[in-house]
Parts: sequence; structure tokens; C-alpha cells
Amino acid sequence: MEAKVFKISGVATAAALSLAFLAGVAEAGEKIKVKDITGREVEVSVPVERVILGEGRQIYFTGALDTEAPFKRVVGWRDDFQKADLDGYNIYLKKFPEMARIPTFGGMKDGTFDIEQAVTLKPDVIIMNIDAKSATEESGYIEKLSKVGIPLVYVDFREKSLENTDPSMRLIGKLFGKEQKAEEFVKFHDAQIARVTDVIAKTKDLKKPVVFMERAGGYSDDCCMSFGSENFGKMVELAGGVNLAAKIIPGTFGTVNPEQIIASNPDQVIVTGANWELYVPGGAWVGVGPGADKALARKKLAALMKRPAFTDIKAVKDGDVHAIWHQFYNNPYQFVAIQQIAKWLHPDLFKDLDPEATFQELHQRFLPVDYHSGYFVSLKDDT
Repeated sequence: MEAKVFKISGVATAAALSLAFLAGVAEAGEKIKVKDITGREVEVSVPVERVILGEGRQIYFTGALDTEAPFKRVVGWRDDFQKADLDGYNIYLKKFPEMARIPTFGGMKDGTFDIEQAVTLKPDVIIMNIDAKSATEESGYIEKLSKVGIPLVYVDFREKSLENTDPSMRLIGKLFGKEQKAEEFVKFHDAQIARVTDVIAKTKDLKKPVVFMERAGGYSDDCCMSFGSENFGKMVELAGGVNLAAKIIPGTFGTVNPEQIIASNPDQVIVTGANWELYVPGGAWVGVGPGADKALARKKLAALMKRPAFTDIKAVKDGDVHAIWHQFYNNPYQFVAIQQIAKWLHPDLFKDLDPEATFQELHQRFLPVDYHSGYFVSLKDDT
């Protein structure tokens, strides 16, 4: 990957910006050292009052802690929320129209983050997803930010999401001065996963179906993106399934060729999707998500199963084909996905489990917007 740099002109500019930044900062709270998800020790004044979100979808965790006013600390954010989750974006926008006025940034991974703009916003911290770490290090972003007095911390809800969600939420809770709220969320998160994993662990001679997880099916003409042993791949395993791609994809994300899918003949297929109209207008993607048109999503899901990799496999013949909201792969609500996958894989074992009710409870207890159904569909559903 070619290293890219911030739009900043020379050492003199950096020094001037540093002085401007420091002059504009009032006496903050307590200065503490925190360890981010990579183990880096970072000095931050807490509670932070001005935050730049390295990804717009980080509002998923911001909203879980600052429930009454999820944007009160956000002085800038990446421009991905609307594009990646249009339905969710519009729900937040209707209740919090002020979010449309928050300055947006490009990404550090593509080198379009503007450090001069960031400095003018006087952030107390930048929260960055771990998948941007390599690009950040290659381009010297940490050093450039340090020169102008801006700390950066990494969180992770994507690469090793089941392992890093709890420590990431605790870190954000410490930054926000919301440690108790973060602990309440972590307790709820873990208890909801245990409702699946405890049952799986106690069930003797459990027959585990082979599952093919297709990442963003229909987003492009390529077939077929999937997950290795982490992210949705890990969710499948926790839900009592065998992830087809676990031994094929060495990392978190990768591709499985159509011939391998046919040869593996999976028992179940789960496709991730969302409303990606702003990314791929009129695309074949399955638009599940908050308030989705389930009939249309089901129709598009059925159409995807007409591709050569799927037409003759067991899952399609039996109707065990499902779609689930893609953004579960990048937020702290994965427990809802685990419950729904478990219900698909083992309907008799989890007949009393209601993932919709779990997601509703999450919204009622922690989130600033109302729940809207539409996050999952199945070809076995009634029309």
C-alpha cells in the first residue's frame, strides 16, 4: 500500500497549528493514561468533551453511552454512516437533525483525513478503528497528531469483534466518564451471548450445520466474499455452526471461489446486506436493516441464489437461506446476530429465543432511537 499523508504544509505550519490548538483549549479534566485496544498507552484529559469519530458508524457505540444526546461530544466524523447504513442514518437524522451539520472527513486509510481541519475543531481525542492502524502507522499519522496535541486511540468491533468489544466499550466509557454505563452494556452484551453459548455447550451430540456466510452478496458481480475465523465467522461457530470458510480464509475477510461452495454443499447460507443505494444504486444487494422492505429483501435474496455457486446446493434446495444486517459486523450489537443465527441453525433448540425482543430491549435500555424491524429475513419466512 502506498503511504499517504495528511494535507499539512511543513513543520512551521505544524508548529503554528500546535500553538493555536493549545491556546484554544480550556482547562480540561483529569489527565490520565489509558491503554487502547492495541496496547498503546495514551495520555488523555477525561472526560473528553470534544471527539472526532474515525468512522461515522462509531455512533453505534457513542449512542449506547450518550443515550440522551449521542452527538453532544462529536465535533467531526468520517463520512461513511449515510453511505453504509442509509436507513439507520435517516432514523438518527430525523430525531437528531443537528448531526447533518457535523463536519465530515475522509478516511485515514485512503489518506483523505485533513489534519488542519481536525485541529480547528480542537478535539480532546480521535477514536479510530483498528483496521486503519497499518495505514496510520505507515503515514506517520500518530506523530503528526501528537505534534498538534491530539491523542488518538484505537477500538475494535470488526477484526476480532467478539474478543475486543468489551474492552473497547470499557475504554470508551472511561474516556466519556461513563464507566458505569459501559459496564451495564458489557453485562447485557455478555449475558445475551451466553443465552446461546450456554445452551450449545450443554447440548450433547449436537449436529452442527455447515454454513456459508456471504459478505455483502450482490454488492458487486464478484462471488463470493466471506469471513474467516473472526467476525461473522466467529458468530456462526458460537451459534452452533461450522463456518465453511474458516479453513479457507486465513484472516478475518477473504474470498471463496464458487467451485469450493459447490463442493462443500453447505446446509445453510447467510448473506449480509444493507441499504447501499448511495454506494451501488439499484444494486443486487439485499437491503435488510432498520425499517427495511422485507418482501423486497426476500425477493433479492432469492435472486442471488440463482448464481452458479448456489443453484444446486443443499441450503437452497431446503430453503435454508437467510439475510442479516451487514453492520452487525462492525458494532457492539453482535449478540443479536448470534441469537438470530442460532435460531436459524437450531430452531428447535432455540424456539423460545426471540432476537427481535433482544434488539428491542437494547434500544429501550441503551439506544437513543426507537427500534425498527427489518434486520433479518429468510426464504422460509411467510411472505
